[in-house]
Amino acid sequence: MGKIRRGGYVFINYKGDHDPRHVHVFRDGKEIAKWNLKDKVLMSGSVNKRILDIIEELVKEGEL
Repeated sequence: MGKIRRGGYVFINYKGDHDPRHVHVFRDGKEIAKWNLKDKVLMSGSVNKRILDIIEELVKEGEL
């Protein structure tokens, strides 16, 4: 499991989780979104531009 805190959000990527490769996004202890990293589409919940920007940064940094 990779757990990253950034911008008031927590991003969790579980090792061995089901396909497609994705990240869970939490705020205040509640899951607010699940984002498909391969296809760059929302799987559940909702995201804003800030969340998308952070995900993009984390992917570029090799964290996700």
